[in-house]
Amino acid sequence: MLLNKERLDAAMSQHDLAAIIATAPENVLYTSGFWCLPQWIRRGPQAFVVLAGNQNESAPVVVTGTSTLDLLADQAVPGKVRRYGSFAVDTHPSARLDAVSSRQAELQSLPDDGNAIDALISELRTVGLITGRIGIDEVGLMPGDIERLGGELPNVTWVMATSTLRTVRAVKTAEEIERLRIVAQITERSVQAALSVASEGATENDLARAFHTQTVREDSFPVLGCIGFGERSALMNVQPSTRPLRHGDIIRFDVGGHYRNYRADIARIASFGEPSQEILTKYKALNKGVQRGIERIRPGVPASEIFHVVMETVRREGIPHYQRNHVGHGIGLDGYDLPLLSAGSTDILEAGMVLCIETPYYELGRVGLQVEDMLVVRSDGAEMLTNNGDNLVVLH
Repeated sequence: MLLNKERLDAAMSQHDLAAIIATAPENVLYTSGFWCLPQWIRRGPQAFVVLAGNQNESAPVVVTGTSTLDLLADQAVPGKVRRYGSFAVDTHPSARLDAVSSRQAELQSLPDDGNAIDALISELRTVGLITGRIGIDEVGLMPGDIERLGGELPNVTWVMATSTLRTVRAVKTAEEIERLRIVAQITERSVQAALSVASEGATENDLARAFHTQTVREDSFPVLGCIGFGERSALMNVQPSTRPLRHGDIIRFDVGGHYRNYRADIARIASFGEPSQEILTKYKALNKGVQRGIERIRPGVPASEIFHVVMETVRREGIPHYQRNHVGHGIGLDGYDLPLLSAGSTDILEAGMVLCIETPYYELGRVGLQVEDMLVVRSDGAEMLTNNGDNLVVLH
């Protein structure tokens, strides 16, 4: 179960919403269990999920294009479906349909509602949601869609609800945490696989290939692979290149795969040869900042407090000029879930949040250093999903 139904119900009650409509890919998946491929690869209305305040857990209504009905059938998504648009699929008279194909054929026989917005309007009218306050996740809409909905359903008060759904998603269910634990551990093993091919002359591409290969071997999929050597380690979003590894290089990983749609994001540093004392001092300062932040993690603690603790520690321990606009973020279906660990954040930590806590540091043209780990906020502190180590890895 992905959806934290109790938390969603509380949010809908707080905002006096008769229904809430998910439109962004993360929110469609979260509220219904439907992973809609086209939604993740191109913009525009693809799938919606309607959740009425008086419905139970098994009653989301999925609105989606006819070309995605095979996904609905294959994923065994429960509940009512509305389809829109045409897509030709033939059935040979002699074919004996398996369960998935039978479900697709059943869905294919539903009436065609024309387009995504028409289908959504039809569903709202059918279930009597034509007055009151309805929350809508505005991120997955196109310009003019809100105006169209307002014109067709003039007695509805439309409440922008992307932020509401992000707040609901911030606290993870047990199933979500388990997926995040698995992908975090896969990512650590993938870093080790990459380091196993780190030798004189090996390229960033070579390490990236080893990293992503291990990720795929463990039934995860590539999504984040910033791997840089030497001066390229200071490029914040470095993409692997043909740059060869040379003695004295720092190797920076800012990486993560995704497993069953849940993301990892960790950072690791290795030195090809003994690092200088200056590098060790800076790395230890960054690591101590992360450790002090982890020690302060508790439900009820302001995210801004974690930011200040981390920043003060790094500056005191060896990088007095250290500057960052945040030192971490939530993670889940999205790489940047709530909360944000920044000075201006109003987020408060809650049990069940999964965080990345990080201290990147970049000296352009010279070196990039970074510590980043994943953890769960528990009632008595932080439960680590990755292994926050005390030492930079030295390769010989």
